[in-house]
Amino acid sequence: MGVFVFLPLVLPLTAWPIARLAQPRLHPRTAARLLTAAGVVLAVCSTLCLGLIMVVGTAQLPGNPLPDGWSDPEVREAVPYDEVAGKVAIPALVVVTGACARTLWRHSRIRRQAEHALRGLPSSQVAVLPDDTPYAYALPGRERGRIVVSTAMLACLDPHEREALFAHERTHLAARHHRFLLAAQLAARANPFLRPLRTAIAFSAERWADEAAAHTVGDRRLMARTVGKAALVSRPAPTQSLAGFAAPGPVPRRVQALLGPAPDARTWPPAYTAVGLALWMAAAGTTASAFSSANATFALVSVLQAATPL
Repeated sequence: MGVFVFLPLVLPLTAWPIARLAQPRLHPRTAARLLTAAGVVLAVCSTLCLGLIMVVGTAQLPGNPLPDGWSDPEVREAVPYDEVAGKVAIPALVVVTGACARTLWRHSRIRRQAEHALRGLPSSQVAVLPDDTPYAYALPGRERGRIVVSTAMLACLDPHEREALFAHERTHLAARHHRFLLAAQLAARANPFLRPLRTAIAFSAERWADEAAAHTVGDRRLMARTVGKAALVSRPAPTQSLAGFAAPGPVPRRVQALLGPAPDARTWPPAYTAVGLALWMAAAGTTASAFSSANATFALVSVLQAATPL
């Protein structure tokens, strides 16, 4: 087991370069998928290893429900510095579990409140709420989801800009972007080193919807103007797990990207470029995290089986 159990706790640092470089150099759809996959794997591995360390720390507490053999010196030697790490892992895992549970609860509560507010409205995909505050966001549902937009937001846009807004939100619903955003939120709660990925995933999801909507309306300048106009007047989505039209991320960068040429989803950065090296670094870190957590799990299970009396 040894130091392998600690590696997944810090290996998320290897994803920082790609979180910074993927947004301007990869197609946003590719960036969102890659970053989400890496973030989920790194978060699961770090949480698993934190749980393994906690087992050793819990076995040393008086009155614990674990078998007596699990507190033998042979078991504690499986984790270096178990006197400190094993006991610190207990509150750390409690904090991680509580933070993830709170994120899931808040996401579920906001969705229930939004669905309750839409009761009585026509069952169309677009739900227009009479509200003086401009906003628009995609509310996922069990079937197709709905686009929630206020009358104040519609009043700020002309008919062509409204079409661009609806195309943007339809992409959020069709691509299930709320799952990407929720996974990024949970990963950041599980390991603070994954917070840069959360920001990058949220921005990539918005850029993904921007590009899809620009292709649908056939006018990138119209899409850029719509994003900029909405950002000046709107408020963000009620939770970061829902996709809001003018948030998150730096709106000027979204507008600048839309004023440039459309990204090519078929291109892949060469390995000798900065983004190529960052991709390889993130892939290596994710792979090492998976192997380290698997090795630590197998080692500790083997030790615990040997220490547990039949």
